[in-house]
Amino acid sequence: MSDFPAQGDAMPDIAMETPEGGSVRASDFQGRKAVFFFYPKDNTPGCTTEAKDFSALRPGFDKLGVAVLGISKDSPQKHRNFVAKHELTIDLATDSAEDGLSDALGIWTEKSMYGKTFMGMVRTTYLLGEDGKIERVWNKVTVKEHADEVLAAAAAT
Repeated sequence: MSDFPAQGDAMPDIAMETPEGGSVRASDFQGRKAVFFFYPKDNTPGCTTEAKDFSALRPGFDKLGVAVLGISKDSPQKHRNFVAKHELTIDLATDSAEDGLSDALGIWTEKSMYGKTFMGMVRTTYLLGEDGKIERVWNKVTVKEHADEVLAAAAAT
């Protein structure tokens, strides 16, 4: 049994920094649905595809009244560059280097590649209800058609 929040639990209300220098937290979305998608790193192939896919579907999310927030531990400056380079229309946030939202969710974890271990983000998406509770979780996301699946799920609830 995990101590991490799951479907039906409230999303932890931990502040994250916006690229503009402000802050954002789950409670800011109270009263509307929200999608929080966590990704490893700006400007990497999978993360770029995912962010561009969510941006392309932004009108559909807007029509449903669903906010979309992409989250990684990249700096606000890196997020600004990422948005500009790829003309992203979704909002991004920087999760805290220590004790951030991804830590509270258990998705900032030890990973291994080419025999090296490091801390990294497990690509995970959360659909939050208007009450701030987690309605759906996609773990270890495969990027292809993921944004479409999330939009369909948001429309169905």
